[in-house]
Amino acid sequence: MDMGLNGKTALVFGAGGGLGGAIARTLAGEGARVAVADINREAAQATTDAIAAADGKALTLEWDIADLSVIDARLKAVEEAFGTVDVLINNTGGPPPTPVSGQDADAWQRFFQSMVLPVIAITDRVLPSMKASGWGRVITSTSSGVIAPIANLGMSNTLRTALLGWSKTLAQEVGRAGITSNIVLPGRIATGRITFLDEQKAKREGRTVEEVSAQSTGSIPLGRYGDPQEYGDVVTFLASKRASYITGSVIRVDGGLIASI
Repeated sequence: MDMGLNGKTALVFGAGGGLGGAIARTLAGEGARVAVADINREAAQATTDAIAAADGKALTLEWDIADLSVIDARLKAVEEAFGTVDVLINNTGGPPPTPVSGQDADAWQRFFQSMVLPVIAITDRVLPSMKASGWGRVITSTSSGVIAPIANLGMSNTLRTALLGWSKTLAQEVGRAGITSNIVLPGRIATGRITFLDEQKAKREGRTVEEVSAQSTGSIPLGRYGDPQEYGDVVTFLASKRASYITGSVIRVDGGLIASI
């Protein structure tokens, strides 16, 4: 199947991590030129190296998206190397596990600044060129907690939910320009973030990580954690020309974990 991504420019955030790395590598495998952005330069470079080893094209960008002042400079680097951004993958880190109540206002502000506001600001920066070309993809990775709130992830559940309303509204505003806007929800995908959350839960509850993991997989109809590649495949399809009539949607990649219809 021709995904129509050959020669397109993709910007992937969190591309040094499990989900972002899988997305970046898969897009590159379909011929996209990928700007690999991550706050950790070494992690981003590892993804770039993997893409280069497979004869793909990638550019490493050390990028702390909470710093809005660097947006223009970083995007100019992408544009000079590969041209304007056709595919934007918004993929941010998450806050530590906490209850939703009793959190300091400064913490709410800090994580809004790193999880929500940059997504909006960076998207606004790339939209004019997408509109000019008559084609674009804005894909935002959030969390299954926006549909079924996850215990002790109060700040994540709350802040990521804001992006659902934003993405749906954006889809309505830019659809006639040939731009789609979608949300993708990972369930329990086997990444460092999930390992960290399992370890934290085990510590809180005085159990082993293996016990926590077994309980989690027991609640997943497919009986296992997902592979990052499975997530990358879905995101890459949404980025492709084959998904041109999918917009304003929330796509679950969760092995059936989320119980709601």
